[in-house]
Amino acid sequence: MKSDATPPSVGPWPLMRNNISRGDLDAVIRFLEQDDPILTQSAQVAAFEREWAAWLGVKHCVFVNSGSSANLITMAALRESAGAGEIIVPTLTWVSDIASVLQCGFEPVFVDIDPQTLGMDLEQVIDSITPRTKGIFLTHILGYDALSDAFLAEIGRRGIPLIEDVCESHGATHGGRRLGSFGLMSNFSFYYAHHLSTIEGGMVCTDDADLFEMLRMFRSHGMVRESTSAAVKDAYRERYADLNPDFIFAFPSYNVRSTEINAVIGRHQLPRLDANNQIRSRNLDIFLDGLDSNRYRTDFRREGSSNYAFTLVLREPDEALRARVETTLRGERIEFRRGTSGGGNQLRQPYLRKLYGDAYARFPKIDHVHFFGYYIGNYPDLEASRVQGLCDLLNRL
Repeated sequence: MKSDATPPSVGPWPLMRNNISRGDLDAVIRFLEQDDPILTQSAQVAAFEREWAAWLGVKHCVFVNSGSSANLITMAALRESAGAGEIIVPTLTWVSDIASVLQCGFEPVFVDIDPQTLGMDLEQVIDSITPRTKGIFLTHILGYDALSDAFLAEIGRRGIPLIEDVCESHGATHGGRRLGSFGLMSNFSFYYAHHLSTIEGGMVCTDDADLFEMLRMFRSHGMVRESTSAAVKDAYRERYADLNPDFIFAFPSYNVRSTEINAVIGRHQLPRLDANNQIRSRNLDIFLDGLDSNRYRTDFRREGSSNYAFTLVLREPDEALRARVETTLRGERIEFRRGTSGGGNQLRQPYLRKLYGDAYARFPKIDHVHFFGYYIGNYPDLEASRVQGLCDLLNRL
């Protein structure tokens, strides 16, 4: 018998919750209570880099002050090592990925998305490779694995470097191996409410020893003394014998260092990251399994995912349903972001329209997400019953 009772309210539902716990703050307090603690980049930063590298399964990591800074010095190091040319980029990503490509003098080449991963359409990526291609900057969107074995084999055969943006996908895997360990370099963000947060922060990861030394210098004004390699430092000292060896600047670079306090928080959070990710993945399964697949897309590729936020995408471009969804979510005080990561189709943003005009119209799959896709917060302390309640609410529209 159908009930006429008013369903319980689902909201309020914030977009994200702060991942920094009382225990993390207590760890900071214990650190600050030491006699004369060093607060700028020092031993805690180095320890966090080693621990993150071990967790991810790579040889080297460089901790910086944001994921955007990680993007920037990654592209700077690639430009220094590979020279000018084209970088194949997604139409769905965060602004700093494409901004870093432009800022470092590369030409971005855009491709559409794969609706099942929200990552790049890998066939379009392969078709876009030219003799001028210097790299592929691939974003793993909202915890989904955007790779395929065939794609990895093909770019490996062609010798095209892969750069992975894993800022929204800590702990996601491909074939049982963590994302961020496949590319020449990878970037992570530790911003507020990401899987792991250091207040602000980011990491560049690589197995390449030469790039590692270069990244360390790019992080800190281009100073040669930041290198861990005696051979690198000796070579610069011998070539520039007229300079004080403490102040040799190899590159016109940046200061994107982080602090010991950020590193303390990251180190304290890392042991609980995997368990939190399992809860996020459970929540995603409840959400996608509970949605009406006739109205919403539920066929996302979940294998290996480590969900950052729920992906709510209308199956068809239905403006009336979109209006009901937005009105209902606002009425229930459920925060959402239309367009998912970065606000949708980056080519529609002013900074790219000035360069490429109406090129956004050539990418219909990202445009559907731009106008009919959303993300809603997912976090480890979110109860399964509330996730199901959200699905019930959406299915009634």
